[in-house]
Order: sequence, then C-alpha cells, then structure tokens
Amino acid sequence: MATTVAHFFFAALFLALIGQGYCQCSIADVTISQKQTGKRVENKPQWQVKINNGCPCTQSDLKLSCDGFQTVENVDPSVISKSGGECLINGGQPVAPQSDLSFNYAWDTSFPFKPLSSQPNCS
Repeated sequence: MATTVAHFFFAALFLALIGQGYCQCSIADVTISQKQTGKRVENKPQWQVKINNGCPCTQSDLKLSCDGFQTVENVDPSVISKSGGECLINGGQPVAPQSDLSFNYAWDTSFPFKPLSSQPNCS
C-alpha cells in the first residue's frame, strides 16, 4: 500500500514539475533582430525588425521599450503602436509560439528595441 502511494506521489510530482517547466515562459523568450532591407524611404535606410516568441506558449500584451523611436515610414499600428515610451506589439493580441512578427521602419540608424513585458498564455 505504501509503495503504491509513494509511486502515485512521485508520478504526480513529476507531472507537476513538467507542467511548470513547460510554462516557464518570460519576456526573456522574446528576441528582437534587425537588418537593413537595402531600400531607402525619404533618403533614409529601411530597417526590418523581427520579433521572435521563443516560448512554447503564446505571449500576449507584448510591450517593447521605444522611447525616442522615430520613423519616416508609416508603420501598421496593428503591428506596433507607440504610447509614451512603450510600444504595444500585435495590438496586444497573442504572438504565436516559435514565430516571427515583423515590421519595417525607416530612420538613419537602427533603434534599440528591448522587450519590456508580456503575458504568457500557457494551457
């Protein structure tokens, strides 16, 4: 009887640890890369930004630091919208796991976007 209870306990503990490990997503799972596209907009180089959600879960309400961000190119506000020093990505909607979300902007130099916060959505 005690052996069965012990096996059950360890199986439950193992499953709980696996479940927690699977959903240990954080803002650190969001990476940002940029490169020049080779195009120019109003005589400024165009930059392509790729935001990757490396988490196995979706992440919603993703915000980047963007205080001082400028562009001469129109950027789709459903992809990135600026409010103060923060930029909301994808309108706050979930960014799929292991996927890239990208947008372009044009300015003299690349802007150092940094992930600020997100809400992991693990089931």
